[in-house]
Amino acid sequence: IANLDHSQGQAVINTYDGVQRIRGLAGSGKTIVLALKVAYLHAMNPDWDIAITFNSRSLKGQFESLITRFIIERTKQEPDWDKISIIHAWGSSGGNAHSGIYYDFCKDHGEEYFDFSKAKAKFGYDDSFEGVCDLALKNNKGKIKPKYDVILVDEAQDFSSEKSSPFLMLCYELLKEPKRFVYAYDELQSLSLKPMPSPEEIFGLNETGEHRVKNGEFDDIVLYKCYRNSRPMLATAHALGFGIYSECGLIQMFEDKNTWSDIGYNVYSGTLEKGEKVVLERTNDTSPQFLEQLHPKDDLISFQSFKSDDEQIEFLVNDIIENLSNEELLPRDIIVINTNPMTTKNSVSKARKLLFEKGYNNSLAGVSNSPDIFHEKDAITFTGIYRAKGNEAGMVYVMNSQYCYDGYSLARKRNILFTAITRSKAWVRVLGYGAQMDKLCEEYNRIMEKNYHLDFKYPTDPEMKKMNLLNRDRTTEDQKKLKSAKDAASNLLSSFEKGDIEIADIDPKVLKRLKDAMGGE
Repeated sequence: IANLDHSQGQAVINTYDGVQRIRGLAGSGKTIVLALKVAYLHAMNPDWDIAITFNSRSLKGQFESLITRFIIERTKQEPDWDKISIIHAWGSSGGNAHSGIYYDFCKDHGEEYFDFSKAKAKFGYDDSFEGVCDLALKNNKGKIKPKYDVILVDEAQDFSSEKSSPFLMLCYELLKEPKRFVYAYDELQSLSLKPMPSPEEIFGLNETGEHRVKNGEFDDIVLYKCYRNSRPMLATAHALGFGIYSECGLIQMFEDKNTWSDIGYNVYSGTLEKGEKVVLERTNDTSPQFLEQLHPKDDLISFQSFKSDDEQIEFLVNDIIENLSNEELLPRDIIVINTNPMTTKNSVSKARKLLFEKGYNNSLAGVSNSPDIFHEKDAITFTGIYRAKGNEAGMVYVMNSQYCYDGYSLARKRNILFTAITRSKAWVRVLGYGAQMDKLCEEYNRIMEKNYHLDFKYPTDPEMKKMNLLNRDRTTEDQKKLKSAKDAASNLLSSFEKGDIEIADIDPKVLKRLKDAMGGE
């Protein structure tokens, strides 16, 4: 933080009159850079109205703390919170603490506001936020009132669709000229499988049919150096995310081969060309070695498979107690991430109960505390993957990792594993049980045997198309079945909420099968 590298310093200091894109790996300092940039802009332009926005509500407290500290260091004064808005993307009623870019837009423009329940009913679960932002834009075309001098967006990959991003466009329309807009992202942390569109696609056409933001007419900064994760950890996360050593072959791949060098990989051998064999490595320059010099690699990251969930939980609880009792860690240094976002509350309940019984305080982020708080003082944090994004800790436990080995939407599952592993500043323990976890451990062993190099044949364009089809897409008939199932589940939930039916109305056998299918939820 005190000694920014060149690319980080450039990202903070450069005040670009237009769109600025910051791309970087997990752990490359994107969140820190954005917080410092807010502090710098506020100090240099105290009359500017600045907004910083995000998808994960647990980032709000982190941004408040960082921005406050950085502004006091720079100006010796508290921030003027009338000029700085740390604001969620969606938002709801309930005062400034619950405000959001979309909610405020609706309030300021007399637009109908959709909460998640209404948005889901109208646009579907996956497209709910995209749908409401697109509707708000269409209903107010040509009459949007500019509100901010600068807007900064963290984790912008959370707001993308294949060819557009209505939320980012909404932010752009809320800007006063010359529309200073900063967005930071890491495409591999996308949990929706929607690729990040180009600036031309995001910001669309103006009234004369020309691109509002043309390629080459925006500031593009790449943060290629990773400070949070050690070389073995980051290479493992990438190898698993792409399926470099997976039994079923590559799962996903950067379409632009140059992205590998952008994120800090060098060619160790072979050729970085489509259809050619290549071995990639991270260097001391892109992955500083201080952690590797202090700890053996198999201590920084380890994979362990158990015969049952009970064995997994027993190990998890005992290892956490060892961390706290004999290894000088504090409760705040530990995060436990459950990989399946549908089952987190149920999956972590037994481990949490055992820790409470042994006198160790813990919390379930966003459930046992405020949605705006991730870490509680003197508490071990349990969380699902969505709330984990943007946060970090010294020790990260990833539980039920067998969920990410194979199955439908495999690229998304591997992105979950990538995101979970890269939350760690020092140590990762990847845990799971059963045959799938055994295979995931074998895959990790192949990564170790290659000394954390990425050794693969770069797919050709036809191979990438086929790879995407195998791992991401469904047939038209499958898509119809999926939509029908989602609609049925949504209708069932709506009936419960309205009181039209109760749990007792459902056949107990059907209810048990439903609970079992959802992992006991």
